[in-house]
Amino acid sequence: MADLLTVAKLAGVSRATAARAFSSPELVRPATREKIFSAAQQLAFRPNKVAQQLRTQATHMIGVMVPSLNNPVFAEQLQAMEVAARACGYSLIVTTSDYSSSREGDIVEEMLRQRVDGLVLTVANAEQSEVLAKLRAETIPCLLVYNPPGSSGFPSIGVDNLAAGADATRYLIDKGHARIGMVAGPLLQSDRAQQRYQGYCQAMRSAGLAPRPLIEMDRHTQADLTSLAPALTGPDALSAVICTNDLLAISLMGELQRAGISVPGDLSVMGFDGIAMGEHIYPSLSTIAQPRADIGRTAVHTLLAMIRGEACSPAPLPHALRQGESAGVPASSKSTLGTS
Repeated sequence: MADLLTVAKLAGVSRATAARAFSSPELVRPATREKIFSAAQQLAFRPNKVAQQLRTQATHMIGVMVPSLNNPVFAEQLQAMEVAARACGYSLIVTTSDYSSSREGDIVEEMLRQRVDGLVLTVANAEQSEVLAKLRAETIPCLLVYNPPGSSGFPSIGVDNLAAGADATRYLIDKGHARIGMVAGPLLQSDRAQQRYQGYCQAMRSAGLAPRPLIEMDRHTQADLTSLAPALTGPDALSAVICTNDLLAISLMGELQRAGISVPGDLSVMGFDGIAMGEHIYPSLSTIAQPRADIGRTAVHTLLAMIRGEACSPAPLPHALRQGESAGVPASSKSTLGTS
């Protein structure tokens, strides 16, 4: 069986350079790295990962915790993270919390036992997270994704949720809506939704409109029309709603149309995330799009910089408003336009 020295000779490099290509590939020039990997493939050489870990005290593994894999937002983030990590010689250990703050501590403790080199976490509420409080006493690099940075003490990768919530609200106001509501899952399980609601309230007040109380659903991505129904009747009935994620918006649109409520004829609906599914349904979903792949790639590169001992204070990534067919002018405006 070939050894590292044989690989180095075939690639035309020193043994130290060959060893570095396998242990810290980001430190080796791409062309040199490819020659070494090609030689290893020709010789059927496999580096001894266990020996490397014992020697360097590094596993080249990143622990990642997301709320769910059912939501394409997290799946797209993870796919981008996996590609970026693999290009730098790292692999991911992925776990899900099912939006349960009580599970987060056990999950992180297990990843620490596996000696991951760093953590990328999406927690329920970064400001009140018990697991983050414990991690402040650890030396392991830890990065948040999607959570607002706030005063948690950890760097965070994501968009400005407050500004994005305000942009979604202003978009509906510009279309002529004044009776706008916001729909979310359990609010205490998502600090992102809390900030989006704050942005909605700010935009409503800036326009001289009264913000409505948040309408909470029992689940983050599944709508229950009975919770919304009281706000859809009477003289002050909503003409538009903003959902705090796309899956919730798509679920709500289905419930509305099964109940004979037209979207956007009777009620305009906006989402938040920008998942591809929203473009393929009818009516297509108006939404705030997050750069999910960029968030994943940036998370990996930022964490690796933290592992190298660099100080990181990432700025929010840009969001974009994606216009769709699910948000139109309110019915009262249509009537006015028709008689003018």
